[in-house]
Amino acid sequence: MEKTDVYQLEIKRKRTMAILMKRLLDIVLSIIGIIIALPIMLVVGLCIKCEDRGPVLFIQTRTGKEGQPFSIYKFRSMKVRNEEALKEEHVYDWESGVPDTFVFKQTDEIDPNVTKVGAFIRKTSLDELPQLFNVLLGNMSMIGPRPEIPAITTHYNEQQKQRLLVKPGITGWAQVNGRSDVTNGEKMDMDYYYIQNQSMALDIAILWKTIQVVLTSKGAV
Repeated sequence: MEKTDVYQLEIKRKRTMAILMKRLLDIVLSIIGIIIALPIMLVVGLCIKCEDRGPVLFIQTRTGKEGQPFSIYKFRSMKVRNEEALKEEHVYDWESGVPDTFVFKQTDEIDPNVTKVGAFIRKTSLDELPQLFNVLLGNMSMIGPRPEIPAITTHYNEQQKQRLLVKPGITGWAQVNGRSDVTNGEKMDMDYYYIQNQSMALDIAILWKTIQVVLTSKGAV
């Protein structure tokens, strides 16, 4: 076997080990997170139910790794609306990829459809807690690019499709460096950086910074 072949096999082995270690970490952290957050999730669910009697969870289709769709779980933060009304909010006609200037949400916007409980759980990121089950199921990771809706990812150009090479995450490099305040172009650059520099050390650093960002509620919507 040539040295080049041995080198490539070694790289492949290291990548496989890194993927397995990341998955193991996801399983451990999601189980611990669910156990710790369960009382909080029960209280949040009860508050949502008491406010308007609607469903506790908001389940939406998002684009996962390699473009595979999956159902993301979040605590419902908005008033109950029909599916057609929701679809009409996200209709785009981009031809050359998602514009760099595009911002999906603005933190200074006041949405009349957000409930009182919803505004609180968004501000504190408690609405994201059910995604621990997505991580446990394996369609998300603790760390990675945030999963977008298909209405946006279907317009990705070839470069933007790089975001779909890894599992989407509950938190990530872009989220701890701006969250909802950044433009699509800025977010893409940060996601490319993460994908090209993935490591256990970087993941741990992002998790630590996530705790700091959540505690200050910076950039939350």
